[in-house]
Amino acid sequence: MGKSHRAAGTPARPFEKRPDRKPARAARKLPANTPPVELTVTALGVRGDGLAEAGGKRYFVPLTVPGDRLLVRPLEETGDGIRAEILELLEAGPDRREPPCPSFGRCGGCTLQHLTDTAYRAYKQALLLDAVAREGIDPELIAGLVTVPPHSRRRAILVARKLAQGTVLGFHEHRGHFIVDIEECTVLAPALMAVLPPLRALLDRLLPAAGNARATMLSLDGSVDLLLDLPEMPDLAGREALAGFAAEADLARLSITIEGGTPELLAERRAATLSFSGIPVAVPPGAFLQATPEAEAALLEAVLAGVGEAKNIADLYAGCGTFSLPLAAKGAAVHAVEGHAPALEALAAAARKAGPSVKLSVEKRDLAGDPLAEDELDRFDAVVFDPPRTGARSQAAALAKSQVPVVVAVSCNPATFARDMRLLLEGGYRLERITPVDQFLWSAHLELVAVFRRA
Repeated sequence: MGKSHRAAGTPARPFEKRPDRKPARAARKLPANTPPVELTVTALGVRGDGLAEAGGKRYFVPLTVPGDRLLVRPLEETGDGIRAEILELLEAGPDRREPPCPSFGRCGGCTLQHLTDTAYRAYKQALLLDAVAREGIDPELIAGLVTVPPHSRRRAILVARKLAQGTVLGFHEHRGHFIVDIEECTVLAPALMAVLPPLRALLDRLLPAAGNARATMLSLDGSVDLLLDLPEMPDLAGREALAGFAAEADLARLSITIEGGTPELLAERRAATLSFSGIPVAVPPGAFLQATPEAEAALLEAVLAGVGEAKNIADLYAGCGTFSLPLAAKGAAVHAVEGHAPALEALAAAARKAGPSVKLSVEKRDLAGDPLAEDELDRFDAVVFDPPRTGARSQAAALAKSQVPVVVAVSCNPATFARDMRLLLEGGYRLERITPVDQFLWSAHLELVAVFRRA
C-alpha cells in the first residue's frame, strides 16, 4: 500500500491538453465550514465521477456508483457544478463491489475498481454511445467491448519524490499532487512491477532532498526499457549507481534526461526492441506504444479488417509502426506520416532491415498544423489515422473532401472522435463499424476503431 505525500511543484503532466473546451470558469473553493450534504448518486459522468442533484445544484462525487446514498463535503464550485468528497456511505448502490487493489481510493491510476463487472462494461459502452448519439448513429453499428486482463499494462509513467523518511515512487493521487507509493498494482505488468523496488532504492540515493523524478517504463520484447527524468545531472558515483541498477534490474536499456531534455543513453545491455508482425523496431527511449499488447492486437485486427484488400495505404500519426508494419507485411504499400522524428526514424530503419518485401515510405509532418490535402490523399486506397486525444480535426476535414474509398479512424477519446466523425459523415462517408477497446482498465478512458466507406 505505502504512503502518500504531496510533490510540491510536480504537476500531474497529462499527456494532452483537453480538446475543444471553452476555458473553464475558475473553481471557487468553498469554506471549510460549508455544511455537509446528503444526496443519492444517479449516474456516472464522462470522468467516472458520480452525478447527483441536491438543493437545485449538481454535484460530482468521485469513487461512487449509481444508487449510493451519501453524506458528502462540498469542496469547490465550478461552472459545471460542485465537486464534493465522501464523508459517509449511508447506503451502497447495487453496482458497488470491493475494489481489488489496496491503493484504490488514494491512487489516481484507477477510478472505477469499485464497480461490478457488469456495471463497468455498461459504463464503458455508454461512453461511446453517448458520444456518437447526436449523429444518429445506429447502436447496432457498435461492437461489443473488447477488454484487457489485469496486470497487462506494459507502458507506465511513474513519479517519485525524496522525503526525509525515504523516497516515494508511484502515481499521483486522484486529482491531486500527492504521490501514492506503490507496492502493489493490479494493472501493471509483472515485468514493470519487478523494477520498482530497486528503482526506489536507486532514487533514494540519487535524488537531493525534496527532489522529484519521473520514470517512463516500457516492457518490450522480453525486457524493460527505462527513461529517467532527473532534476540534476548525476556525478560519477551516481552514474556508477545507475549502471549497477541497470544490471540488478536486468534492464534492456537505461536512459536519463535532465528536466525533460534530450535523452542520454547510460546503459544498453541488449536491444530495446518491440516487434510488429515479426518486424523488430528499435524503439526510442520513452516511446509511445499502445499500453497493453492485448489492446494492440484488438486494434490491429479491426484496422486490418477495415482496410481489407487495399494496396496503397496512408498511415497517419504512425508512431513506431504499430499499424504501418503489419499493413506492409500483408503486402500493401504504406506511406507512414509522423511528427515525432525519433519514432519515424525507428520505423524507417526497421522497414529497411526487413528488406524489399516491406514497401514502406515515411514522411515527417505535423498533421495538426499541416494535414495531407485532398490531392495528396486521393492516391491512396485507404487511410488509417490514430491521433492523440485532441483528435484530428484538420486531417478529418481534408479527408472529408477527398475521394479515399476507406478511412479507418483509431481514437483514444470518444468526444473528439465524434467531432471528427461528423466531418467525415458530412463529407459523404458512411460509418460501417465501431469497435470499442478497453485499453486502460478501470479508468474513464476508452479506445476505439471506426471504419468509414465512401457512400
